[in-house]
Amino acid sequence: MSAPEDPFQQAAPAPAASSADGDGMTWWYKWLCRIAGVVGGVSCALAGLWNCVTINPLNIAAGVWMMLNAFILFLCEAPFCCQFIEFANAVSVRADQLRPWQKAAFYCGMAVFPVILSLTLTTFLGNAIAFATGVLYGLSALGKKGDAISYARIQQQQKQMDEEKLTGTLEGQAL
Repeated sequence: MSAPEDPFQQAAPAPAASSADGDGMTWWYKWLCRIAGVVGGVSCALAGLWNCVTINPLNIAAGVWMMLNAFILFLCEAPFCCQFIEFANAVSVRADQLRPWQKAAFYCGMAVFPVILSLTLTTFLGNAIAFATGVLYGLSALGKKGDAISYARIQQQQKQMDEEKLTGTLEGQAL
């Protein structure tokens, strides 16, 4: 006969989403990255539209690329903005499965390309927040910061080893 289910275990809160996902990001940092992605998409779209109002073909190409960046940012970070597209949720789920460093490389790479294409203030400022989103994901890929106690312990061990090496070389010279 099996043991009865504990009613308190069922009512207990689930572990944090960061430990379930395994990417080490807290819930508030995930939301910060998502909000930065949406704001970056808005800035890319507006700056890209403004960039297309010109006769310079490189500016037009950079503006179109920026609007494509905005669409990709909305698709990956806020699929509810693209409800009219059938595959939006599938792309968002797929993007959520990527590691943070992969998202960082993708977002930073797609934000740098229009700036290389046409270095103007509009392209630079329009892609700055999208690039910052990639930087936020890159910082999350580095992991958590260590606590002060373990850091002090490592420093103490290193200092002790350096003193032993120094003492050993001085004793070796005295002979």
